[in-house]
Amino acid sequence: KKDKVKRTPGQKIARWGRIIIFVYCSAGIALYYLQEKLLFHPTSLSFNYQFKFNIPFKEVNIPLNATDNLNLVQFFTVEAKPKGVVLYFHGNRGNINRYAQYAGNFTKNGYEVWMADYPGYGKTTGKLTEDNFYMQARAVYKLANAKFGFDSIIVYGKSLGSGIASWLASKKSCRRLILETPYFSIPDLFASYAPIYPVDAMTHFKFPTGEYLPDVKAPITIFHGTDDHVIPMSCAAKLKKVLKPEDEFVTIDKGSHNDLNDFPLFHAKLDSVLSR
Repeated sequence: KKDKVKRTPGQKIARWGRIIIFVYCSAGIALYYLQEKLLFHPTSLSFNYQFKFNIPFKEVNIPLNATDNLNLVQFFTVEAKPKGVVLYFHGNRGNINRYAQYAGNFTKNGYEVWMADYPGYGKTTGKLTEDNFYMQARAVYKLANAKFGFDSIIVYGKSLGSGIASWLASKKSCRRLILETPYFSIPDLFASYAPIYPVDAMTHFKFPTGEYLPDVKAPITIFHGTDDHVIPMSCAAKLKKVLKPEDEFVTIDKGSHNDLNDFPLFHAKLDSVLSR
């Protein structure tokens, strides 16, 4: 048997140092190249797919250019004359089918709800770029503004959609901006998971909600749960420093990322906001 090579303490430290550096670099490279996979979880649909919902709706397709299509579902209120429209920008999973269940929160209050899918989600096509998210949001607003005055348009962002909704409300006049489980920015969110990396330089998508909110002239209402482990409360709480005195940050005790709709406080506050 060959004698084992005995390493000095210095050699052992150097060896472990190389291992740590290798792991750090490998994980960093994976984070950089897989960030879209981590951030976006779309479910695409064929163009012939037929939506089925239990409230009145209409599907609209908006050609954006020669190749890209924006798919939109308009949910209608039973009232003959709606109060206005809620432009609903959904989260990072699935497509409109996943979020249609929330339309009733608004239609019962007299508002139409327009939900659009993002590039690669549902029947919407196009490249997943931050500019495309914003461009499509602008197209939804333009269509809504042709039917409703700006003071009848509520912009709503859930999770991923909070950054898009905040951008739109900072650029276009609206009645109110409502954010559900928002983040300060995508780099800030990634930093909560991987604080040892220079995430601001590494992330392709920024969605800097915290930079957009100071430019929003309309009242802002934010909902966030204390037990949110997807977008930690600490990330959302940073938005408080950029809110206007009349804006609201509603904390849902024990609420997590996808269950705020189960809390009476959420509905009480949302109904109050929609009745104003």
